[in-house]
Amino acid sequence: MYKACIFDLDGTLTDTLESLAYSVNETMKEMGMPQITTEQCREFVGNGAKVLIEKTLKASGDEKLTRFDETYETYLRIFDKCCTYRVKPYPGIPEMLKEMKAQGLKLGVLSNKPDRQAVHVVEEIFGKNIFDHIQGQKDGVPRKPDPTAVLSIAAEFGSDPSETLYIGDSEVDGATGKAAGMDTVLVTWGFRSRYVLEAAEPYRIVDSTDEILMTIKEKG
Repeated sequence: MYKACIFDLDGTLTDTLESLAYSVNETMKEMGMPQITTEQCREFVGNGAKVLIEKTLKASGDEKLTRFDETYETYLRIFDKCCTYRVKPYPGIPEMLKEMKAQGLKLGVLSNKPDRQAVHVVEEIFGKNIFDHIQGQKDGVPRKPDPTAVLSIAAEFGSDPSETLYIGDSEVDGATGKAAGMDTVLVTWGFRSRYVLEAAEPYRIVDSTDEILMTIKEKG
């Protein structure tokens, strides 16, 4: 029986691709550098803001990342203002979360997005009463796929890894759940192809929120 569910944010709970692409390209515009496409942004996200900017700079011709520090600081400033730009929950997510709360599950969010923006996006889109813990990337805490943070959240919930379902949309999430010893569900509506998800060998790949609820019911 699961006691808790911990979610990735971008590409799992919320469609944030437009906000990420917009913030990156506003940054590159300010830096006087070439912008990237939305599809490039889709490929670059998942490992945190620093990796996103590194990949963007390399795609724009700065292979040695000579302008990384300045670009990263600019991105953080712009993204802080634009992190909810055109962000919306995926279909069925709000209803699924309400059902999970009704079942008494503890709910958490763990994102590689900077912590301040992760909390802001979740509370802006879902309110302050759905999730018991919201955490983004923090200094001194290894980012996913290191399992340190997800295990810490589960411990806070009083839930063993075997009693915790981890839900994400990428190979990073697959590796996170596996490293933590948690059943891991990867969703197909996010930022990665089914081929990438299958290669991660998760507990289950799902096409709908109903399949997530069924996974929980089967365990119970």
